[in-house]
Amino acid sequence: MMEFFNPHLYALDNPELWVAVGLAIFFGILVVAGVPKLVAGALDAKASKIQSELDEAARLRAEAEALLAQIRKEKAEAEAQAAEMLRAAEADARIMEADAKAKLEETLARRQAVAERRIAQAEQQATAEVQAAAADLAVRAAEQILTARVSGQKSDPLLDAAISQIGARLN
Repeated sequence: MMEFFNPHLYALDNPELWVAVGLAIFFGILVVAGVPKLVAGALDAKASKIQSELDEAARLRAEAEALLAQIRKEKAEAEAQAAEMLRAAEADARIMEADAKAKLEETLARRQAVAERRIAQAEQQATAEVQAAAADLAVRAAEQILTARVSGQKSDPLLDAAISQIGARLN
């Protein structure tokens, strides 16, 4: 700052004086030409462009957050729907299991009844066969006894009546 008061600074042969004068003239020309307004306008335009980009970024972020919230809501709804479908499927499976068990028990009961009927029929048939075989055996035994008596020429009327009734009683 002390250099400013030095008288040598203002001498016309001092090159620093002419540099300062040239610089002042250059700045004057710049001011007259409106360069500061152009620079300020360019900076304002750049600032407004940056501000609009920031506004756009904020808007996009808000949209993304809204979309994320919607997706989370849809995910929760889908999970709830899947849980409900699972509960319904389990209930249906329990009902189907009970129906299948009832049908199986019914089928087994029918098969058991059919088997019991077949066993009863087989028992009746076997009893009938045994009775028929016993009747045949009794008839043969009676024939042998009669043949032996006839050959001995002895005749018993009670015995003849009993033998004639044996065939009817055994069948």
